[in-house]
Amino acid sequence: MDLAEFERSTHFNEREKRALRLTVALTRTPAEVPDELFVVLRGEFSERELVELTNAIAWENYRARFNRTFAIESENFSKGQFCPLRNGDVSFGGWCGSGRCDRGGD
Repeated sequence: MDLAEFERSTHFNEREKRALRLTVALTRTPAEVPDELFVVLRGEFSERELVELTNAIAWENYRARFNRTFAIESENFSKGQFCPLRNGDVSFGGWCGSGRCDRGGD
């Protein structure tokens, strides 16, 4: 999987890469979407699509941060799967199926 290297990957088309750029921007702290990116997104996605995409990203960020607060662990639905983050990269944050991948794994 090329998710961590999506900018250079041939597995994602330009529309998907734009959605992933928004994901990265909204997942960082503080969450900031550059004007240039927003203009490109408005040209690629309808208003409804952009609202739905932003809602999905925001919900996953909320869920991940909520779970961290209470140390809620995975229920192993994806046990044995890998975390697509580069080693030590915390820009995506969140949990992977086997533990906290942004802290070096458990």
